[in-house]
Amino acid sequence: MQNRLKEKFDNEITPKLVEQFDYSSVMEVPQVEKIVVNMGVGDAVSNAKNLEKAVEELALITGQKPVVTTARKSIAGFRLREGMPIGCKVTLRGKRMYDFLDKLINVSLPRVRDFHGVSGRSFDGRGNYTLGVREQLIFPEVNYDDVDKVRGLDISIITSAQTDEESYALLKELGMPFRK
Repeated sequence: MQNRLKEKFDNEITPKLVEQFDYSSVMEVPQVEKIVVNMGVGDAVSNAKNLEKAVEELALITGQKPVVTTARKSIAGFRLREGMPIGCKVTLRGKRMYDFLDKLINVSLPRVRDFHGVSGRSFDGRGNYTLGVREQLIFPEVNYDDVDKVRGLDISIITSAQTDEESYALLKELGMPFRK
């Protein structure tokens, strides 16, 4: 069974983008390659239990087991040593990626308080988009009563687009609610 967002991409968005950017082949149309969801847990330095809870929540949100990330440098001011675990991340591809993107656009983002759309300026110059979420509670899988601490997460959407303009058009067509 194919995801409804993937179906929409194949049947509606691809022809639109071919026409808009005058591509000679449908293979030139930019597409979402992967989504990286990252959760930094700064207080994991003092309490390792916090990292375990973050890993658990990220697994719930994405449906995939996260990888624990470690510090690359030692920073004395933060009591941080090189190699200490300080966060977790998940890389989503294929069906899981489209399921997550669909859920993010249609369920989670509308649940954000005072939501007026996401910023259109968070592109990196190479067609990738990064979005910061202040609390993990906007995801329907996270039970409010089980949350010990509100944590934010970063969501990076990596596309095959060459420019930000192409990437913006792709995400807009997929339904990303950009601010007016």
